[in-house]
Amino acid sequence: MDMLTSINDAIWNPMAYFALAVGLFFTVLTGFVQFRRFPDMIRQILSKKNSSDGISPVQALLLTLASRVGVGNIAGVATAIAAGGPGALFWMVVCALLGSASSFAESTLAQVYKRRINGEHRGGMPFYIEHGLKLKWLAVAVSLMAMVGYGFVFPGVQSNNIASSVETAFNVPPLVSAIGITALMAFVIIGGTRRVVGAAQLMVPVMAVGYILAALVIVAVNFEQIVPTVSLIISSAFGAHQVFGGIVGAAVAWGVRRAVFSNVAGVGEGTYGAAAASVSHPAKQGLVQAFSIYIDTVVVCSATGLMIIMTGSYNVTAPDGTVLIQGVPDLKAGAAYTQQAISTVLPGVGPGFVAVALFFFAFTTLVAFFYIAKTNLVYLVGRDDSPVLDWALKLGMLGITFLGGIISADAMWAIGDIGYGTLGWINMLCLLALTSVVFKVTRDYDRQCKAGLDPVFNPVALGIRGADFWVEEAAEIAGNQALLASGETRKN
Repeated sequence: MDMLTSINDAIWNPMAYFALAVGLFFTVLTGFVQFRRFPDMIRQILSKKNSSDGISPVQALLLTLASRVGVGNIAGVATAIAAGGPGALFWMVVCALLGSASSFAESTLAQVYKRRINGEHRGGMPFYIEHGLKLKWLAVAVSLMAMVGYGFVFPGVQSNNIASSVETAFNVPPLVSAIGITALMAFVIIGGTRRVVGAAQLMVPVMAVGYILAALVIVAVNFEQIVPTVSLIISSAFGAHQVFGGIVGAAVAWGVRRAVFSNVAGVGEGTYGAAAASVSHPAKQGLVQAFSIYIDTVVVCSATGLMIIMTGSYNVTAPDGTVLIQGVPDLKAGAAYTQQAISTVLPGVGPGFVAVALFFFAFTTLVAFFYIAKTNLVYLVGRDDSPVLDWALKLGMLGITFLGGIISADAMWAIGDIGYGTLGWINMLCLLALTSVVFKVTRDYDRQCKAGLDPVFNPVALGIRGADFWVEEAAEIAGNQALLASGETRKN
């Protein structure tokens, strides 16, 4: 654990500021697109898909939300507060607001460089690294890392948290939970992509709405604590609080670390679901994915943080080991903080409610992780019909899902953080290298909107190479139009 902690610190301490800088850069480059195009985000979410293949924008949103909204929204927020104080919540929100622009950039690129494989739209990090940057070796390396991470490592974090929360709430042994989770996962992933998308589409709205309603109840009951809580969060975030002023660096580092772990803006996780959507212009799905960051962090993570801080259900330990506050001395940082917060208002309900909520949050994340791992496998082999490799991926993911439920939580969190951090560094550097493409696509979208048009993407006109899907799409549309015109001429 000491070695894993050292590696984590080396990766994440500088990345906290780098992620904020990248988010700020794309915010300025795109003209604050995540704010000025907010109404357009809603319109794009509700729009229909552009063709018979691919999935709709809202299905892609729910698929990416399935991966974004997970244990980081409950347990992750708690660990951020425990290590960085209440101010960590402020920096989580700031990171999300800026990271929304990073999500727009990476999701737009995923659309630009996607491919049609066996009738499905496939894309993501490795696709824009290969076809946009022309770095095949790096694309293969990233794809291998992502496939191993999302297929054989990260699922363990989700199942571990499900098992621990169920044990706390219902006294169910972790082994029993691990078997149950694995069996449910087997049912979903063996059903193929259609069942994966269907599961996400069904579960995500239910889990998110239910959790937010519970948070509103806690806030309403503690209404008089809203102003003091907000004041505590802000003063702690800038080092002005007498107790937490000395750990402002930890507040920034842990706020950003857990924000990135939760919403994965800039890490590339959302690019796979974004590429699956059928739209007429890449920026449309970029806007949809930018909105998903608001839902994940500004809404769900903030709800968790407010419940915990408002009810005093947390402990804070400084980086040097000094205990700054012990609101719940017998509880370990994680889902237990949220369980305690709800129990202060609804005695006896907190553990069970959070266990159920965490199950839905984490299980839908597992479902999305399989889709991401499968997309990377498809990229590596170049097709979607490799039964042996497909089964190896399914069995491997089921194996780590089972093991994650019964091994050390600390080890699983540490390994997961290392994986996310490494992918984050690579992806954000690649996003910066593709800045010109993001700028061209954003400007093209704005230009067409200003002219009153429904934006349609033409990469050739913008001088963007490697966007083969869109070139083929444009040729097919042109051919259909010519055929239609020819038929009209003969008719006349």
